[in-house]
Amino acid sequence: MSAPGRRGLPVRTLRARVTVVAGLAITAAVLLGIVLLYLLQRESLRANIDGQLQTYAAQIAQAGSASAWPDPLPPSTLDTNAEVQVLGADGRVLAASRGLAGVGAAYLLPAGSSQPVRQRAADGVLPTDVRVIAVRTSAHGAPATIVTATSTGLLSLLDTEAAGRLLVGVPITLVLSAAAVWLIVGRALKPVERIRRAVTEITSVDLTRRVPEPTTDDEIRRLANTMNDMLGRLDEAARRQRRFVSDASHELRSPLAAIRTTLEVALAHPDKAPWPTIVARAAEQTGRLEDLLQQLLALARADERQLVTHRQPVDVGELLDGIHGTLAPHWVELTVHTEQQLVASGDPSQLQRLFRNVIDNATRHAAHRVEVVGRRADAHILVQIDDDGPGIPLADRERVFDRFVRLDASRDRASNSTGLGLAIAREIAHAHGGTISVTDAPGGGARVVVTIPVA
Repeated sequence: MSAPGRRGLPVRTLRARVTVVAGLAITAAVLLGIVLLYLLQRESLRANIDGQLQTYAAQIAQAGSASAWPDPLPPSTLDTNAEVQVLGADGRVLAASRGLAGVGAAYLLPAGSSQPVRQRAADGVLPTDVRVIAVRTSAHGAPATIVTATSTGLLSLLDTEAAGRLLVGVPITLVLSAAAVWLIVGRALKPVERIRRAVTEITSVDLTRRVPEPTTDDEIRRLANTMNDMLGRLDEAARRQRRFVSDASHELRSPLAAIRTTLEVALAHPDKAPWPTIVARAAEQTGRLEDLLQQLLALARADERQLVTHRQPVDVGELLDGIHGTLAPHWVELTVHTEQQLVASGDPSQLQRLFRNVIDNATRHAAHRVEVVGRRADAHILVQIDDDGPGIPLADRERVFDRFVRLDASRDRASNSTGLGLAIAREIAHAHGGTISVTDAPGGGARVVVTIPVA
């Protein structure tokens, strides 16, 4: 069964469709050119015949200036087939050329008209395909009409020749144009076919392969460049996903292994095991495991662009003060300074997670103090979190926002850090149309700068 929309359509390839359309278009253009040329030639030939008849009429008028009309009237010097009659006011033949001698008026010119009317006397003497010109004049003190006529065989010959050209030229033009377009389109689509074959061989297992890029600077090369860029992004996303799965598996394995080891040791010596301590350790590792799972779910929602599901006005100043009041006890001094009316539009719970993650990270690395400053900067809310810790090297200031990145592994693991806090903070900032970056703090240490659009 044919696919929907293709029933009864014999031409299914792009090459064939372009060939058919272009061939018909070229043939139609050639046909139009032949018709226009025919019309121009016919009009030119008709004007030439009319000019010769007008000249012949002037010749006869000059010949009739004497006392009497010549008998017969002299032939035309331009057209040997032309015939002429001089008619009186009553339609009587006053003089005629040799071919019309003794014949009545072949054509009459009605009063007020410029188009001669054929008469019965012309039958059998003049052919039906004639061109006739009638000129009113006066001769010998009386009005007269000079009627000149000639055969239009040249016009008939032109019609026959034009018809023959159309019958022969149109099929030949159609065949030649279709063949030329078929070859040209086939040559133009060769790079596309190579790209198609290359794409069919690329699988999710190996995304390092690329499609061939033609040397020409055209749309096909830009298509190949775009596809290679897309494959590069897919390859990078796949590698990041594999790395993410590997890191997540490793992070999940650590608390699970700790819980299992603790329980196995306790079960091996149930009478001597300090069960309250064991339960406390298991609960601690379970909490760490739960926190890690929540962070992984947050990143999964960020990848699916579902991190911010609703928006509402959020007072960033109140949000920072609330975080300050709910932080766990720590050994560094934390101060918060914010301006009034720092209102953003977003998800309050996600914005709270953003700032809490950054502040938690700052308190872990600070030596003595952490300072949070919130202020308005044009159409954005700018929040700076400064610490007086060792700072972040310039080469790591972008990498620190990657997932599962720890610049100091031993310290972060001791503090139960998973290396996901800043990665989640960046995803939340981007989801709210903002940015997050790291610079040097004025007094030494690191400064994290978060910008969010004003509501």
